[in-house]
Amino acid sequence: MEKRGQRNHHPVLHRQLRFHQRAANMLTKYVGSWTFIFVVLLLIAAWITTNAYLLVTGWDHYPFILLNFILSCLAALQAPIILMSQNRAAEQDRLMAKYDYQVNRKAEREIAELRKDMNIIKSILKKNILKGRH
Repeated sequence: MEKRGQRNHHPVLHRQLRFHQRAANMLTKYVGSWTFIFVVLLLIAAWITTNAYLLVTGWDHYPFILLNFILSCLAALQAPIILMSQNRAAEQDRLMAKYDYQVNRKAEREIAELRKDMNIIKSILKKNILKGRH
């Protein structure tokens, strides 16, 4: 997990995000937090309490149709923004996995070459040791 102020120096993640992409990421971080949940619950409780207290002059009487409409609009706007952020994160994960696979394949080839060189050196040493004994 990335801490505040730290940047991921993975080569795949060096591309610059546009304003709307950064905004979607920031909104997703906030909406996916306990702070957001508590704030929304507090606002709903205040809305219901205020309208129940002002029974005659309240602007949204029970069953709180306006509150339901506002919450539906909030959910309708949040869902695509969260999905955009998740899709971008999934794309970055795929790119990182592809890059890691390429790095691992290269490391595997280099290790195979080193093993081959070690076997050659080992056989040369064995020959020299056998020559020295006779």
